Amino acid sequence: MALPTALEIAREASLQPLSELAETMGLEERWLEPYGENVAKIKLDALTEMADRPEAKYVVVTAITPTPLGEGKTTTTVGLGQAFKHIGKRATISIRQASMGPTFGIKGGAAGGGYSQVVPFETLNLHLTGDGHAVTAAHNLCTAMVENHVYQGNELGIDPHNITWRRVLDVNDRGLRNIVDGLGTRLDGDPRQTGFDITAASEVMAIFGLTTGLQDIRQRLGRIVVGYTKSGEPVTAEDIKAAGAMTVLMMEAIKPNLLQTLENTPAIVHAGPFGNIATGNSSVIGDLIGIHCGDFLVTESGFGADMGAERFFNIKCRASGLKPDAAVVVATVRGLKAHSGKHRIVAGRDLPEALLAENPEEVAVGGANLRKQLENVRIHGITPVVAINAFPTDFPSEHAAIAELAAEFGAKAVVCNHFTEGGKGATDLAEAVAEATEQPSDFRFLYPSEASLREKIETIATKIYGADGVDYTAVASGQIDSYERNGFGSFSICVAKTNFSISSDANLKGAPTGWRLPVREVRASVGAGFVYPICGEIRTMPGLSSHPGAERIDIDENGLIVGLA
Repeated sequence: MALPTALEIAREASLQPLSELAETMGLEERWLEPYGENVAKIKLDALTEMADRPEAKYVVVTAITPTPLGEGKTTTTVGLGQAFKHIGKRATISIRQASMGPTFGIKGGAAGGGYSQVVPFETLNLHLTGDGHAVTAAHNLCTAMVENHVYQGNELGIDPHNITWRRVLDVNDRGLRNIVDGLGTRLDGDPRQTGFDITAASEVMAIFGLTTGLQDIRQRLGRIVVGYTKSGEPVTAEDIKAAGAMTVLMMEAIKPNLLQTLENTPAIVHAGPFGNIATGNSSVIGDLIGIHCGDFLVTESGFGADMGAERFFNIKCRASGLKPDAAVVVATVRGLKAHSGKHRIVAGRDLPEALLAENPEEVAVGGANLRKQLENVRIHGITPVVAINAFPTDFPSEHAAIAELAAEFGAKAVVCNHFTEGGKGATDLAEAVAEATEQPSDFRFLYPSEASLREKIETIATKIYGADGVDYTAVASGQIDSYERNGFGSFSICVAKTNFSISSDANLKGAPTGWRLPVREVRASVGAGFVYPICGEIRTMPGLSSHPGAERIDIDENGLIVGLA
């Protein structure tokens, strides 16, 4: 019997009134601002008034390097959160908000899947409370203020050829990557080559994910560098008097959103920074509230442990001051087989028959990726647990191969069936995670803030990616020197590279060795507080596929949404 679609399952959910859900978390009803019946904003008063309460165990869910098959990280996050209730524990989960680009593109929604998802499904995946649109508005207001400043006489002496602030839109549209604006008459502005990024790639979104409160976001937005003078001096959003109005547009957005899972586990859904050039993690504010709401707070980081988890440890945890107690590394049999390099897998096409054949030896070969990701967790002093996200096509011998790999790093591997069974399919995982959080923790950052930018980049490249070293272009070297002169040397590092390999080459599977990280350009997100070296071709405005999800999304004769994955 075929499993119902995620949307069909979600519509059968029995939702708990949010006032009752909040009570289970210790949230007072006066802190809630309802958005319809099943979503609420949490007022920032909760941040200060809950600060002295005991802290939950803090668990981050990460994964092996993603493949086109998907490893089910969000689904595992939700399933684990639900499973804690089955073992008598109270948990809250914290995940990112959906981006409209991927929702209508190829990835689909961001609610989890099967019987481990956050609901209401349609609301979460379509706008939610409009936070993403607030980011878009704040970002583009800043762009308009930059353009207007130049048009009105350019008192600050901004170099029109060195304006670094582009525009954003929450849609996949390759035609907007590079544009010329200001065409027309003199009254329409001066022509200039520029472009659009997707909203998730906006520095405003990165700031949104890392801010700790209203005054903090006001200061961070003011520090945004929008361009440079001809002498190389940075010009900020504060300089062009845009930061105050940007903050006003973000005042409601920075309040976290409260939803729930199919099994009424509280879910904080807030912020959605791009996983390639930003943290790929949900909001600090959401976690600062959720950490006081039960026995466990389970959050998720984007992509593999070399990307999202490394940024969680070294960027998000620096901003929040929170220390994780355990990490879950999600792996699948078919994902590890893909990392053997012996299969060609194309999203949307039938899986190769050889991929589905019993082959524990191939799992062991691809398991080099799992070994490295476990090492990447261990290097931060955190105990990992491997969640084997099981599929009907798996064989016990292949699960055993994964368990053997995990044991090499002192990690327990647990077979999970939360997609088909919900929380009860992940109770063994919940028990293993609870046990891991009781082990002595020695959480540590990968690098000190006072290290030079080059030292930080090279530490990540060699210790996390397994590179032999780093090669900088002359342009990148000059940019690093400029940033350190301008006082940005203490910033964290957020390497912009492919998510399909631990290396910078998407074609290299497993755990590549004998390569060097090429840094062709370095940019600074000054308001967010990190520098991002660009390694390879990174698209900050995705395009649509030949058959995007938007083709399937519609309403039926009853006005219900159909085709939303």
